[in-house]
Amino acid sequence: MGEPVDEAVRAAPAPPLRGLVGWYSGYRQRGIPHGRHRGLPSPWLTLIITLDEPLSMAAHPDPGAAPGDYPTLLGGLHLTPALIDIPGRQSGIQVAISPLGARVLLGLPAGELAGTDVHADDVLGAGMREVHDRVREAPDWAARFAVLDHWLLHRMSRGDGAETITPVADAWQRLLAAGGRLRIDKLAADSGFSERHLRNRFRADIGLTPKAAARVIRFDLARRRLAARPGLPDLARLAADCGYADQSHLDREFAALASCTPSAWLAQEFRNIQAGHHPPA
Repeated sequence: MGEPVDEAVRAAPAPPLRGLVGWYSGYRQRGIPHGRHRGLPSPWLTLIITLDEPLSMAAHPDPGAAPGDYPTLLGGLHLTPALIDIPGRQSGIQVAISPLGARVLLGLPAGELAGTDVHADDVLGAGMREVHDRVREAPDWAARFAVLDHWLLHRMSRGDGAETITPVADAWQRLLAAGGRLRIDKLAADSGFSERHLRNRFRADIGLTPKAAARVIRFDLARRRLAARPGLPDLARLAADCGYADQSHLDREFAALASCTPSAWLAQEFRNIQAGHHPPA
């Protein structure tokens, strides 16, 4: 069988893509224990391009979607975890795409992907299959990331759906900067919208309501900080730092958004955290 392999490589996209794409995460694991990974709610759409084997989805955020294997996967913002089977090996690249980049890079608003994940070529067509082949043929991580840069820059230059959504973009960026801790009525007032109109625009352009988006942003910050110090899980302090009323509030949000407790998630993901498979806080 050979020695176990556990590679994790992260890179920033080309400068023109920054703000639309957060990062590229390359991974290759061999000879690891069989298990399951939780794809947790986050403020990023997910594009996964596999290398040596398809992604095995055991459960989707949409409970009506059937399990299956995905050579490439594209997922929108969601409020429940996906479950991914890892039969001792997995490899690929995950691309974190901002909801504000969906129109330009994917050709559709993020709201059309909300709560779902699909075969990426069903949305992106034959070009996605060509990129998948080129990524698999590339000799190393730098070359694979360069393929993605070239492809995404080309899509950006075509201007697919590049109409301005400035008020929603500003509101989204303010929520991110505040770690999800902003009053929604103030966010709407500052945007020049009624709360109802902001809610409708967020659903269409982001994929979540402002209130749900704030929950996801706060939760994502909490689990990243938890991963950053896995040996010292001071959950009461973590809850206070991330804007939760108390540790019980944090526990309830983990139960709702991750379907487990913070401690259980940390135990399940400890190996991946140690190997660098989680983005830093």
